Amino acid sequence: MTTNKKRLLVVTLTAAVAAVSWAAVANSGAGRPTSDQGRIPWKDPAPMASAKAEQKILDVLTDMYLNQRRGMMNVQPEDGRLLRLLAEAIGAKHIVEIGSSNGYSGIWFCLALRTTGGKLTTHEIDAGRASLARKNFKRAGVSHIVTLVEGDAHKTITRLKEPIDILHLDADKAGYIDYLDKLLPLVRPGGLIVAHNTTNLGSQMQDYVEAVTTNPNLETKFLHKQGQGIGVTLKKRR
Repeated sequence: MTTNKKRLLVVTLTAAVAAVSWAAVANSGAGRPTSDQGRIPWKDPAPMASAKAEQKILDVLTDMYLNQRRGMMNVQPEDGRLLRLLAEAIGAKHIVEIGSSNGYSGIWFCLALRTTGGKLTTHEIDAGRASLARKNFKRAGVSHIVTLVEGDAHKTITRLKEPIDILHLDADKAGYIDYLDKLLPLVRPGGLIVAHNTTNLGSQMQDYVEAVTTNPNLETKFLHKQGQGIGVTLKKRR
């Protein structure tokens, strides 16, 4: 082999080794630019997209709180955060809500459901509020995981057959005991019943309060310093 050919072979092999080494570094992530190098750091697009979707939902919730509260009987934002926390903490797959209103509390639930892969079934008796809720679910980008049932929930909930991870009660207070009696069998062991406005411990709520505090299969804590008052009931595992 001539000297020129030897030199050409050495150059070719050196280039090939360098190319393979650079590919390995690039695939490992070590070669991605960092902020220390004065360049834009590499970012995984999945968390970025998720954060963007969450911010969109939070923006809609802020707008609803500022501009749609009149006549809607919405939960307070701190209550909404608790609803989201509970749903995500237990990995809720199916949440049933009685009292959609304009969808405010439902959208808080959806912040969790979009990460747990779950769905919301929400019931509203008022046609005007139901229509507004549908619009809000759509603009928050969560309508694909929400089923809104319009009508008298005392009747419509009898059609439910699937297990329930969280039952959220935020409708007629005198009706809480009826909703509980009809849906408790569907709440899974380890599931929750979350009742709103429990600071109102008048005669309308007495039957419900007695039911969730005397049933040996339930464990209840009333959070009266939390927003407008929430009763959180655990259906015990046996």
